[in-house]
Amino acid sequence: MKKIEGFSRGMGIGGWLTNYKRFNVLPDAWRMPITIGDMEHFESYITESDVKNIASMGLDHIRLGFDQVVVEEVDHPYVYRDKIFAIIRRFVEQCEKYRLNVVLNLHKAIGNYCDIPEKVTLFDSTELQDRFVALWVEFERRFAGKPQVMFELLNEVRDINPDDWNNLVERTIRAIRLINPTRRIIVGGTCWNSPDTLDRLRVYDDENVIYTFHTYSPFEFTHQRGVLQAAPLYYNRAMPWPCDDIERYRDYHRLISGRDNVYAEFDRMDIDFIRHELRGAVAFVKAHPDKILWCGEFGTIRHCEVTSRENWMRDVITVLRENDMPYCVWNYLSTPNDGNRFSLVDDDRRQIVSERMLRVIRGEEA
Repeated sequence: MKKIEGFSRGMGIGGWLTNYKRFNVLPDAWRMPITIGDMEHFESYITESDVKNIASMGLDHIRLGFDQVVVEEVDHPYVYRDKIFAIIRRFVEQCEKYRLNVVLNLHKAIGNYCDIPEKVTLFDSTELQDRFVALWVEFERRFAGKPQVMFELLNEVRDINPDDWNNLVERTIRAIRLINPTRRIIVGGTCWNSPDTLDRLRVYDDENVIYTFHTYSPFEFTHQRGVLQAAPLYYNRAMPWPCDDIERYRDYHRLISGRDNVYAEFDRMDIDFIRHELRGAVAFVKAHPDKILWCGEFGTIRHCEVTSRENWMRDVITVLRENDMPYCVWNYLSTPNDGNRFSLVDDDRRQIVSERMLRVIRGEEA
């Protein structure tokens, strides 16, 4: 598979310009406005010392998530916040200083939020699609001359008609290409970047288009006892990895869905399950050996027992490296009030959760 220098193993940053608060607990009128507290958070939460810290971990790129409502005023379409663009530009320049490539990831677009149902979705509205394209044109205008910056068009598109997403991607790529024929652009499939939907993603005769997927399988492990999803909150049980007691995992589904035959083909939960779950990504690589497939997000909730956390990350990275796929772990730091904390460093000193975890994310145990 084709490779890009400085795009082998990375770290995602959430909790800064995305997931700075969870909209599902806010009334409608409070969801989209940016408050004074939000701006103070954006200006201070991630600093150059964090960029230096990530570089010191032996990683080579950072995936920075941002929300459309952070960079564009919701009530004033096509009006962009210069303060936010200045913050992002400063971050990009800090990454340059420490020789880190950057993926700018539109984590939540207006009309495509993971946290909340929306009255009008991105794919129901021509106006929202126009704003989506215009936003990326604005990013290209502001980051001209920064070839180390990649654009990831949208994080985790919902379960929609793949053609609707493919058409918007093609339109957006075309608009960027009118300005910059060589910008590296990253696109993933539907169903929240599932590896199983990669075969429905349009593939381009463009060497600067990169493809991506995410994995959080098995969900009952990676999101165990999480408070933002009903099923793990209801089951409320610690889940180990690997696990010889397959009944522990089957019991989860019996209680949640009443299904008794889940995981019938497995005797235990281990790396073979990961290989099974990533077979769609492996098939994409085999079908398109001249393209780059990047695993842009995977991780475990913070309160997962640390050895199990390390073991799962090791198994995923092992399978990725077996298939020559670059990857980016999720994530560096989460806000203390985030119900889905996947952070890999502590809040205060911002040190990695364990020395073994550092070896694992560098691929030294794969």
